[in-house]
Amino acid sequence: MNKFTFEYDLNLDMNPVTGVLIFTEDGMVIAEENGEVKFSFPAKEIAEAKVQAGVGCGLIYATYDSSAPKVLSRFSMSGLKQAGEFCKIVNFYIKEDVVAFPEEAEKIICEKCGRPMISEISVCIFCYSKFSVIKRALGFLKPYSKTIIASRVLDMFSLIAFLAPPIILQQLIDRHLQPYGGIPFGTLGQIMVFAGVLLFSRVFCEAITIFAARLYNRTTISVFADMRAAAYAKLQSHSMTLFAKRTPGDLIRRIMEDTDVVGEFLTDLARWVLEMITIFTIAAVILFFAEWRLALLILVPVPIVAFVLWAFQKILYARFERQWRRSSRVSSILHDIIRGIRTVKSFGNEKREIEKYAKANHDLATIRTDNEMLWGTMFPSMGFFISIGEFLILFVGGWMVINGHITIGVMVLFNMYLWAIYEPLRWLVNVPRWLSETTTSMVKVFELLDDDSEIKESKNPKNVPITGKVEYKNVHFGYKSYEPVLKGINLEIQPGEMIGLVGKSGVGKSTLINLAMRLYDPNNGKITINETNIRDMSPDHLHENTGVVFQDSFLFAGTFFDNIAYGKHGATLEEVIAAAQTANAHDFIVQSPDGYNTLIGEGGQSLSGGERQRLSIARAIIKNPDLLIMDEATSSLDVETESIIQESLNRITGGRTTIAIAHRLSTLRNADRLVVLDENGVAELGTHAELLKKKGIYFDLVMAQRKSSRKDE
Repeated sequence: MNKFTFEYDLNLDMNPVTGVLIFTEDGMVIAEENGEVKFSFPAKEIAEAKVQAGVGCGLIYATYDSSAPKVLSRFSMSGLKQAGEFCKIVNFYIKEDVVAFPEEAEKIICEKCGRPMISEISVCIFCYSKFSVIKRALGFLKPYSKTIIASRVLDMFSLIAFLAPPIILQQLIDRHLQPYGGIPFGTLGQIMVFAGVLLFSRVFCEAITIFAARLYNRTTISVFADMRAAAYAKLQSHSMTLFAKRTPGDLIRRIMEDTDVVGEFLTDLARWVLEMITIFTIAAVILFFAEWRLALLILVPVPIVAFVLWAFQKILYARFERQWRRSSRVSSILHDIIRGIRTVKSFGNEKREIEKYAKANHDLATIRTDNEMLWGTMFPSMGFFISIGEFLILFVGGWMVINGHITIGVMVLFNMYLWAIYEPLRWLVNVPRWLSETTTSMVKVFELLDDDSEIKESKNPKNVPITGKVEYKNVHFGYKSYEPVLKGINLEIQPGEMIGLVGKSGVGKSTLINLAMRLYDPNNGKITINETNIRDMSPDHLHENTGVVFQDSFLFAGTFFDNIAYGKHGATLEEVIAAAQTANAHDFIVQSPDGYNTLIGEGGQSLSGGERQRLSIARAIIKNPDLLIMDEATSSLDVETESIIQESLNRITGGRTTIAIAHRLSTLRNADRLVVLDENGVAELGTHAELLKKKGIYFDLVMAQRKSSRKDE
């Protein structure tokens, strides 16, 4: 049985408790605590469910037709948002007699650990399996496994050559340089041989290191590129729902910054883990063969370091999670300010934005300072414990040399190999911080890759011609199913017919055309073209045969030619010019310094609104679409510019199925039919003259605009 649950943490006496409110398909609202049912009743008895925010807590209560309001639950303020969603669902059922549950309730608190969820991530980074996410991340290295293995094998030879000099020096000291009876018994030739071997091992080591590094670095760059390309491709496959949930700044950070963090982690992990294990293992084996008692002394710091890392792991994760939150906040503010700089300056709010950014930046600096102070205390402390072995080797080893238990060469060997034992331990000390900083980025990248698009493509698409009738059949839609924008829309658009959509703001005009383009799918009902459900068509086929002109004409950084040709792959110059002429854009383009090759900059900010709109029209019609959609194509333009654009629109809409939204109702006079929408769906349908005679909603809208125009005059 479907249900929607609200978890509350306070009882009616304000004491902590674990309880839930459950709304089911049977219309029952149940308060439950520790498995014990406190009360239950039909939801139809409720007139309205409301949320009230108090001081330090909130409450959900229900009002009845014949009795005083009844408090259903209390909760701490962390549950305020979810409580509001719960009441919306209940009230929608009361009003519409329809149970509408969200596919997945937004989590505020982690059900497992009780920590607040990060707003940009749907999983808890504390409860997320670190091993599984690292294992999955390593999958990006699989296509390059042969190259990586080859580079690591070469690196192994390099490490062996790098670890050879201490053994050579030990043999040189004990066998050829150590005085025997006061006289050295080595010869100059023998010393030269050892020196030559040392030089050769060093040259061999560096040569292999250079070759392995070049091979490995080339591979790591490919891993970075693959990860970023996969994230970007997944982003393009998503429906508009994802872009409504996520901010542009968050998506950009996931594709650019988080993939870099994950890529660096993978490449460093594949390199340093193997390298540190190799160094530690080879050095430990050599030292145990040389003198096992001293070798055991070297390993004394290992259990101390392991215990401290285990004890501090959770603290480090919590601290760096808070630092990530602050960093994300700073990035979001910066992104919003840069995108909205014109608005900021227009309202003279530079000082306010500076203060907002300064506060967020100060909060980030504070948490970073605290973390660095902790780390600055912890890391040297670990270094001290690690160096205990060095003091033990110096003391015990010196005593053993004096008493003849080991040679001077063995003592030198141990001192030269100390770094090979302790460097991996120092690297291990950094791993918890490294993981805590990387895990969040891993989760964000994989969440993007795992999130399925709500627009599902048919396995066997029926790509029928788009020239047939467009029909909405009992279409219901809401960005949240319990907050419907369109309810029971039934509409037929004949081939070649021009339909104008009219209505107040918020009644769903733009939503109606978004559904026709299948940027979203209806919650209920269906949309057909040529008697075929658009769900059964390939989205590419639908979009290739649909032209769109939006109110905000977005232009890409590039030339006039690039922006017009964007509407059709492989468009020729002749096709671009013909489209520009049809859209009345050719004249101002050829007057530009480089004609169609003139760079217009990102967003086309150097152009007027009318020029940008004409380029947008040219881009829409270059592919000669069967279905043309116009969303406020002439709004916010002066009368003269509007007349120019209206002329081009009249030219391209003839004989082509067209759905148009217009703020100025006068621009829709030539439409074959007008569809008037209100909060209940299609309110009126007919021609301009027919609707004026009815003196209904459309008549009131026209009269209101005429009155407003006379006032302006």
